[in-house]
Amino acid sequence: MTTKDPLRKQVIIPMSNDNINKFMKDSSLYVANINQSLRNTKSEVLVDFIRSDISSIMIVTNKVTVQSNLYIIKNYVKKVEDIDTVNVNVPQLTQSKSYLKIIGIPYFPYNSSNECLIPSEVKSIIKQNQIFDNIVLVSKLCVIKVSPKSDMSIIWINIWDVQSRSKVKSLINRCFNVGRFIVTIQGANMNSGIPQCKNCWQWGHVTIFCCIQGSKCVKCNGPYKTENHC
Repeated sequence: MTTKDPLRKQVIIPMSNDNINKFMKDSSLYVANINQSLRNTKSEVLVDFIRSDISSIMIVTNKVTVQSNLYIIKNYVKKVEDIDTVNVNVPQLTQSKSYLKIIGIPYFPYNSSNECLIPSEVKSIIKQNQIFDNIVLVSKLCVIKVSPKSDMSIIWINIWDVQSRSKVKSLINRCFNVGRFIVTIQGANMNSGIPQCKNCWQWGHVTIFCCIQGSKCVKCNGPYKTENHC
């Protein structure tokens, strides 16, 4: 449902290169001081070490940092004497990908045509719905059939989530309208990205590598193209 990554146990603080060099020079002292501030609040989160890249420092912790810990770290960094606080941005929690799927809508939702569900239409609806406020998509939505013989679809939706996974938790089992249908959001494992042939509608290969002569209907699996479906 959510990517598991050791990088989730860190706080990112963007700052200037000059500030990074000054901060890393006394990083061991800052680790001790931040931990003392955290212990004063009886926090279970403590800093293991500090590292840097070209645009920020990363304060790596023993556990996933919550908002109260972030506030303590931010206050300490802002008070460091040798740091130009004007060039220090607000500390950020590392984000990770969370995986969801939307179910409950036919692959061909329009009664009078053979048009399949278009991801851009669903994305437009999502943007207008209040349950998706502050939700940022990782990539384009993906619409597939549940199976070659099924009339129903699955919409894969990948979002950026915070370390506490509060965003994905707020969406699971929620319902909303897509046209005249009421769809449901469920948790999902990472979309495997297995290709689906548009000729035989089987999983595991793309259309250009299909070995079946002719085409099959996506609606009934008949030996003809979908546009010839009766």
